[in-house]
Amino acid sequence: MKNKYLGVIILLFFFIECTDTNNPKQLLEGVASSSDSLDIYLSIANNEKLSYEKRKLSNQKAYNIIINQSNDSLNRANLFKVANRYFNMNDSFLYKKTVKEVLQRSLESDDTLFIAKSNSYLGDYYSSQRISDSSFMYYYKAEKLYSDLNDKENLARTLINKALLQFNESDFLGSQNAVVSALREIKNNGNKEVIYESYNLLGIIYNELEDFDNAILYHNKALNEIDDKIIPSIFQSKATSLNNLGYVYQNIKDFETAKKYFQLGLQQRNLRIDKPALYAMLLDNLAYSNFKLNSQEELPELFYKALKLRLDYKLSAGIFLSKIHLSEYYSYHNDSFQAVRYAREALTSARNDKNFRNVLVALKQMGVVEPQNATLYSREYIHINDSLQKAERKMGEKFSRIEYETDVIKSENTDLVVQNRNLFYVFSILTLIGVFTFVFVSQRNKHRELMFKEQQQIANAEIYNLMISQQKTIEENRAKEKKRVARELHDGVLGKIFGVRMNLDTMNTAQDQHAIKSRLEYLAELKQIEQDIREISHDLNRENTELINNFVVILNNLIENQRKAFKTKLNFTLDKNIDWANVSNEVKINLYRMLQEALQNCNKYAKASLIAVDFKKESNPEHLKLCIADDGIGFNFKRAKKGIGLQNIAFRTKECKGKLEIKTKPGEGTQLIIEVPIENPNNQT
Repeated sequence: MKNKYLGVIILLFFFIECTDTNNPKQLLEGVASSSDSLDIYLSIANNEKLSYEKRKLSNQKAYNIIINQSNDSLNRANLFKVANRYFNMNDSFLYKKTVKEVLQRSLESDDTLFIAKSNSYLGDYYSSQRISDSSFMYYYKAEKLYSDLNDKENLARTLINKALLQFNESDFLGSQNAVVSALREIKNNGNKEVIYESYNLLGIIYNELEDFDNAILYHNKALNEIDDKIIPSIFQSKATSLNNLGYVYQNIKDFETAKKYFQLGLQQRNLRIDKPALYAMLLDNLAYSNFKLNSQEELPELFYKALKLRLDYKLSAGIFLSKIHLSEYYSYHNDSFQAVRYAREALTSARNDKNFRNVLVALKQMGVVEPQNATLYSREYIHINDSLQKAERKMGEKFSRIEYETDVIKSENTDLVVQNRNLFYVFSILTLIGVFTFVFVSQRNKHRELMFKEQQQIANAEIYNLMISQQKTIEENRAKEKKRVARELHDGVLGKIFGVRMNLDTMNTAQDQHAIKSRLEYLAELKQIEQDIREISHDLNRENTELINNFVVILNNLIENQRKAFKTKLNFTLDKNIDWANVSNEVKINLYRMLQEALQNCNKYAKASLIAVDFKKESNPEHLKLCIADDGIGFNFKRAKKGIGLQNIAFRTKECKGKLEIKTKPGEGTQLIIEVPIENPNNQT
């Protein structure tokens, strides 16, 4: 069970100046420069006797001074001091922000040492946040940089940090290799601090691998490396190693030897003050050894004493372990109520902390104290255990992949430095060629566009002239017809009426049978004249209608041609109330061309199954409304580039002093609504 000793592994040492900061006001008196105030702010931020708020405020003031200074090695070193103080205050957010700032400045200055240190600090941050893959990546980057600098001591420290991370993810072999590499780097250095950490971690790894002989060997080696002059006694290194040795003997069921080591650990001076978590751990381990030896010495008082300390310091992993031990203790003494109580509390605690290793331990204990539910607990145990094994295997593979990908990126970066030199010249030449090509193509496209517009204007003019010519022919025929009707009325109808009128005048006074008969004949002749006038009127109306309906014929021809050429169904509606005689030629031409253009767009792009064309007359004010709708694919009007077809429709609508509305959405078809005023042809120039 890793949490019996992990809480006391010594991995990071922060050495701080021994400055008297008990009176911060006195320190600030007589400050003459920003450098003096910076030292004072950093000292206040490091004073653990002051409140968190005061320390944080002083550290922020120090940061504000440093951040405005020039980017040199001293500036970056001072930023690291600020970061260290945020770390000691457990302010992970500001710690990360400060380290990121140092990294950015180090990259700008190409300072490899500070880049490596920044990566190492970021590894510490992500490790504290339990983001193992990011932590591993930054440690590995720092490792490579320290290796390039031949900085063996920092390289060894980074390797140990990486090894601990791998250990926590159950990558024991990877962790072991990292520690061995760290020892290899400092074998001639003699740095007892790093050697101690390496031996201690190796002992823990071998214990997890159940290689207990090597575990005892390396924990004893770690004990031999302890030197209070090098490793300050406040870190309680000896008590740590004694606890870890006792735990190994617990695992091999040698509880008598384990008990001796735990008792020796508890005898270390100032242990409870310096390391209360380690003190509580030793108490709990000692109590557990007594329990396993069937000794009632200070039981269960030792268990409760350890639990109280852990509760006071909010040591969640320790609290869990104390409750598991108490559950075992009460289960052995047949106090099922207390045994179940503590097992359940331990299980709840492990689940809340999302510590699945502890969940497994708690489930196993629940199966013991609640045998009636043992099957359910066993099933959950197997499920979680399988998931954990898969997750640990994936994490080990991820660590290997990160190492590989980082090496590949480093190799590629080295190659890129060489390639960039050549690419710069090639890129410059290609850029010049590209600029010239772009200018040439742009000018050619503009020329083509102008030519197309010119040709379109010529075609529009020809169409306009043809329609004017057609209208002129219609007007000439209309004039001829008027003259013919006038002749018919003058020469035929008027003459007959005049003759009848004269004859009736002469017979006005006659009352004989002959006169009556003659008047009846003349009345019949008047009826015939009436019929002649009616026929002339009908002929005139028919001719006028044909003349007026020529534009309607053109429209119908366009619709019929569309129906014959394309499979798309087309519904055509024409308002009978439209008086085309009052619609100007210009409006007719533009309406025809806009309809033609819209149908062409439908055929090309819409993929529609139905098109609806509707001409309506709006009375107030007098307008013509042309609506063209399809059920096609539609388009995003805001994003789509407007084609020439839509531009032409908009232009023609503007020429007619009308307005155009386009309604469309992707997948919802398209609707064009064109409204133009009706102009009286008599007003045309």
